[in-house]
Amino acid sequence: MGVDWLVLADDLTGAADCGIAFARRGVRSVVAWGDHAPAADGRRGVLSYDVGSRGLSADHAAERHRGQIDRLLGASTPLFKKIDSTLRGQPAAEVAACLAGLRARGGRGFGVLAPAFPATGRTVIDGRLRVAGRPLEEAEVWRRDHSYASADLVAVLASAGVVGEVLPLATVRSEGDALRRTLASLATRGDVVAVCDAEVQDDLARVAAACASLPTATLHVGSAGLAHALADLTCGTERDPSRDVGPREAGVRHGGTLLVVGTLAAVSRRAARRTVDAGHARHVPVAPALLLNDADAAGRAALVDVLSRILSSGNDAMVEVAVDDSPDLSIGPRLATALADVLFPVLSQAGALVATGGETAAALLTRFGVTGIRLLDEIEPGACLGLTLGAVSLPVVTKAGAFGDEGSLTRIAEHLRNPRQNGPTP
Repeated sequence: MGVDWLVLADDLTGAADCGIAFARRGVRSVVAWGDHAPAADGRRGVLSYDVGSRGLSADHAAERHRGQIDRLLGASTPLFKKIDSTLRGQPAAEVAACLAGLRARGGRGFGVLAPAFPATGRTVIDGRLRVAGRPLEEAEVWRRDHSYASADLVAVLASAGVVGEVLPLATVRSEGDALRRTLASLATRGDVVAVCDAEVQDDLARVAAACASLPTATLHVGSAGLAHALADLTCGTERDPSRDVGPREAGVRHGGTLLVVGTLAAVSRRAARRTVDAGHARHVPVAPALLLNDADAAGRAALVDVLSRILSSGNDAMVEVAVDDSPDLSIGPRLATALADVLFPVLSQAGALVATGGETAAALLTRFGVTGIRLLDEIEPGACLGLTLGAVSLPVVTKAGAFGDEGSLTRIAEHLRNPRQNGPTP
């Protein structure tokens, strides 16, 4: 592939928020999924691949990862396994599959796990994940959807037969090269994953620096926090200030922005309300019954008409799947696919697309004929701006549903609106 890193993520927003760490530092970074991957054209860069395994069983998730390692991982390409910072999906089985893949290539099956993402409130203390300073088990996302009995990372790894060893903050922050020596000793032992505590981004920077002298076959496991630390280390932190990175580089389209909230995360729902209440977007709620009832052609046509008029006039439209407080999670994939089908006819009127939630983003982009995203910049932590590749060229922002705050969607909409009003950079 001629890439500097291969990132394997279990959903699309995760693939983007890891790849963007490198794109922000001037490295060519592309998100891909399905059978699509950038052609081996000799240019170096980062391939961040959405394996699409978030909703699969542990066995099927592991199988998909083994297949993509065989297909995409070059002989000397370092591998980054992106896991959800709140442990959704099947991270343990996926880590085990990646370690097995590296062992099959002559490695020792050693990994470094540092899933903290301090910029979004995710930290690891004593080998356990926390959100906004509280145990992950108390967070909304855990109550709604979790795969493990607890957020104890050693126990999570053990569920897939992987041995973990916690490196506490005292070890991570130790003076001199003590952390490097500890990791090197574990790497020599092999068949173990070092579980690294991290409370601030500097902790992750220390972990990344200590990993620099480890064998290429080391498996790096984490979220976007670790990706940013590795990008800082390997690509540098400085960007050319004269380079105007943003939606103008992606090109100007004069329709309004289509903002789609398919996630159940409360923070994104509140952000949608705030954006609409402030008059920044027209609210277009969509009932699940409309999406799941193929016979309601008239209702769908009316929805398309409303959206077409909003977007073609240059106004932003906030499309929100209207769910109650106890949604049926099993119909999530059907809703996402049906929503993509309904929205397809209005794509030509949209100046940009914002999708919250990996499942929603993947369904929309796949239906729209998009085969990848060339990443450009990060509007705020976890909100990634890119240019779609494939059947349509469109500025797109992807954001995990649980990231950000109540003002995130308003800020994203404003960021995309400015180039439409002011025109492209000369």
